[in-house]
Amino acid sequence: MNGPSERPDIMALILAEAEAAGAAGEVPVAAAVTDQEGAVIAMAQNRMKRDSNALRHAELVALETAMVVRGAERLDGCDLWVTLEPCTMCAGAIAHARIRRLYFAARDIKAGAVESGVRFFDSAACHHRPEIYGGLSETRAAALLRDFFAARR
Repeated sequence: MNGPSERPDIMALILAEAEAAGAAGEVPVAAAVTDQEGAVIAMAQNRMKRDSNALRHAELVALETAMVVRGAERLDGCDLWVTLEPCTMCAGAIAHARIRRLYFAARDIKAGAVESGVRFFDSAACHHRPEIYGGLSETRAAALLRDFFAARR
C-alpha cells in the first residue's frame, strides 16, 4: 500500500461511521487504524458528548483501541484514517503512537494542525512525522460536517 488510491474502501467505511456519529449527536468524525497489511484493527467515532469527555476525539479512541488490540504502546507500521484533518492534540498523539501514514478527508482550516494551522508535523517539537495524504473524499466529508452544523443553527 503506497498511496491513497489503493484503499478507498477504508475512507468509505469511516465516512459511514462519521454519519452514525452525527446521528448520535456527535460532530460527525470517525477514524480507523489499519495494520501493515491494510486490515482494520480499530475503528471509532467522536465520543465527546456521549462520554462527557473533551478528549474523546475519534482519532484518540481509535489509537487507544488499536494499542489494546496489538498489546503495545506504539503502532509502528500502522496507518490512521480519519474523516477530518486532525487537531493539535490528535497530531501529538499520532506522533507519539508512531503512525506510519496518516490519511484524512476534509481539511479543517480553523482547528486542523496537519496542513492547516500550526502544521504540527513540521514543528521542531515533533519527534515523528508520518507520511501524509490529505483531501481523500474531501467533498463528501466536508458536506457531512457542513450539513451537521447547518442543522444545529
